Amino acid sequence: MSTVEGTKSQTPILFVLFLGVLMAALDIAILGPAIPAIRDAFSLGERQVSWVFSVWVLANLVSVPLMSKMADRYGRKVIYLFDIALFALGGVVVASASGFAVLLIGRGMQGAAASGIFPVAGAVIGDAFAPEKRGRAFGVLGSVFGVAFIIGPILAGMMLTIGWRWLYLGFFPIALFVIGIGWKILPGKYVRSEKPLDRVGLVSLAGILLAASYAISVLDTSQLGESLTSWRVINSILIIAILTPILIRSSRTAEDPVFRFELFQNRQVAIALLIAVGAGICEAAFIFFPTIAVLAYNVTMSEASFMLLPLMLAVAIGSPLAGRLLDKTGSKLIVLLSLTLLGLGMLGISTSPGSEPVFYLASVFIGLGLAGLLGSALSYILMHEAKKDERAVSQGVITLFISIGQLMSAAMVGAIAASSEFELDGYRTAFSVIVVITFILTGSAFFLKNKAEEKVTVFGSSQ
Repeated sequence: MSTVEGTKSQTPILFVLFLGVLMAALDIAILGPAIPAIRDAFSLGERQVSWVFSVWVLANLVSVPLMSKMADRYGRKVIYLFDIALFALGGVVVASASGFAVLLIGRGMQGAAASGIFPVAGAVIGDAFAPEKRGRAFGVLGSVFGVAFIIGPILAGMMLTIGWRWLYLGFFPIALFVIGIGWKILPGKYVRSEKPLDRVGLVSLAGILLAASYAISVLDTSQLGESLTSWRVINSILIIAILTPILIRSSRTAEDPVFRFELFQNRQVAIALLIAVGAGICEAAFIFFPTIAVLAYNVTMSEASFMLLPLMLAVAIGSPLAGRLLDKTGSKLIVLLSLTLLGLGMLGISTSPGSEPVFYLASVFIGLGLAGLLGSALSYILMHEAKKDERAVSQGVITLFISIGQLMSAAMVGAIAASSEFELDGYRTAFSVIVVITFILTGSAFFLKNKAEEKVTVFGSSQ
């Protein structure tokens, strides 16, 4: 049975999804160039200004389960366009903020909106594209991040000449365009569930995610031992310990749980989520590349940022290529190849100081590896293993586990680098640890299904 709803043209649908995801990705890409102007506008210290990003991450993590569940219950189209509108409104709040607290509210709105834009776009692909074309569509969406990080700093540099607030006001007309055409062409068919929403599960999961991300965000890697025993971290751990059994019980007894634990008992899903954590670790680690380049090659931070261009180009080009291959070969081969490239790339970074060509080649390997995993393969696996009415939740779960890896990476790399006598040696050691993690995950990928075993059915139900 075909999963495609109606006969809507797929190219305009993919265009609408691409624009929405690009808008959210640009929000991340422009933040770096905008930070100095925001810091000066509100007279902020380094600790304070970091919350411009941290509050986005916290709101994003907490909102992923809610937005994903709402999309499965009330329709992907409605929630996707709601999130686009919320994102634009958040940009207006940021741009018009007269105080730092208001700016943080706007950033939180944008983070919450992005939590729905990414996974719901993936769920729409499951609704609108036949199984043999989903990999290609996921690949196109995956290329968004490479494109955003190539054009984002350029756009930011141009807009900053007239004021940083215009960076955020610029999202508004794009959002209006996406909403206008999206309302007409996105598939809107859904079956509304009459089962009560698992509010206890949603609140418990949100509390767990908030406590975990807050604990990691307040860690001081220069004083890790003292930081781990601080009251803020200990209280966060206690909250997690209290809420976890409540979440498990609610998910097992609710008529419409936040997610079914049976999904996690699926071997294909369990391996994919483990790899998602590893991919998140690798993705967040590349934010340290400019620092490594400054230390190793005696370049300025601005010059070092341009040294990331090969990696971003590799993501932009590699994502659609990986998607096309995915439809032909299945997920196992793409995952194995991507993890191998990631491992070799991280190995190159850990040994590259003194050799710029190795640094660039390693960056390209990492970009291609991330393109295969985050651009298409992991989303593809969850799409095929989840039930039709859980597509948004399944994509949200991938987002959550990638975010967990990102948070772990920032804390781990910073802690290892800070513990070394020489900073560059510390980063090399940290990336050597990531190499080991990546190759262990490569071994786990051999247990994924082959193309012949990858069926578009779950629990006996047609997709």
